[in-house]
Order: sequence, then C-alpha cells, then structure tokens
Amino acid sequence: MIGQTLYSAGRMVLTGALLAGALLGIAPAANADVLIGRVIRVIDGDTILLDNPNGPRQSVRIAGIDAPEPAQPYGRESREYLARLVSVGEVRAECPQLDHRKSVVCKVLAHPTDCATCGRTIDVGLAQISAGMAWWYRRYELEQSPKERNLYEAAEKTARDNGRGLWADPKPVAPWEWRRER
Repeated sequence: MIGQTLYSAGRMVLTGALLAGALLGIAPAANADVLIGRVIRVIDGDTILLDNPNGPRQSVRIAGIDAPEPAQPYGRESREYLARLVSVGEVRAECPQLDHRKSVVCKVLAHPTDCATCGRTIDVGLAQISAGMAWWYRRYELEQSPKERNLYEAAEKTARDNGRGLWADPKPVAPWEWRRER
C-alpha cells in the first residue's frame, strides 16, 4: 500500500518537478563534466552506482540533497523511490566536483518513468525532495544556482506542508543529525 501511494504521489511530483525545471529554464552547469550511463545499483536515497561506458563504474552522490540513511526511518522508502526514478534508460550526471569521500557529486537527470524515448528531463534530486524522500541539503546551497536553490527550497516546503514521505513523521530527524548521533 505504501509503495502504491508513493508511486502515485511520485507521478504527480515528477510531473511538477519536470514542469518547474522547464519553466525556470534550469540548464546544465557550463563547466560540469558529464557522465551518461545506466544505473547499475542504487546505494541509498542519494547515491547511485553508474556504469560509465567510457570508463570505470562511478559512485555518484546526487547534488543538493541528503536522504535518510538506510537504517534510518524512511531510508528504505527513499532508496526504493530513487530506484524507480532512475530505472528507465540511461541517466545524465552533470558533475562539477568531488565530495569528501571521493564520490562524484552530480546533478542527475533521468527519463520520465513512463517514457523511455523522452529526453532526460527529470531532476532526480528535486524529485526526491518533492516526494518527501530527501531533505534539501542547505549546507551546499551556494553550489546551486539561485533558481535551483529557490526550486529546491520550495519543493521541500511543499512536501513538508503536505506531509509527503518523511514529512509524515511528526519529528523527522535529518540525516546529518542522525549521523552525528551515531
């Protein structure tokens, strides 16, 4: 039942994320390295393993978000939702930097789940936030364009106000706080 509800809500969220990105004209960063490949594993709600046809497999952290850890409440749901988002065709990862764990931190774009022949128009990070499957990671907000910051912040507020995903919990614990306590 939860999976069906998440899927139905996710279709609405994906449509909203797609339209919002298109309306705001969010374009790829001019100086970003681009990886295009099939996701071979979803590690957790904000990390994927990409089969890069032009090089070795690459661990990719999704820019702008922090999802619940696997052992944390909503960790499994966040991972499963991300797996659905990246399940169609190849993804495009726009990667301007490395994080402290040497994973590439990228904006990830995916095909809509109901259209494998459509372009990679779904901002996966924004979709995770909109569905209540991740927090907007404000710690790194200056690495986003002003348009992206506004969009991510608004998506988190809407998810919170509507009790989507982890926001259904009356006292959700942010992943950075959960990690600090352990």
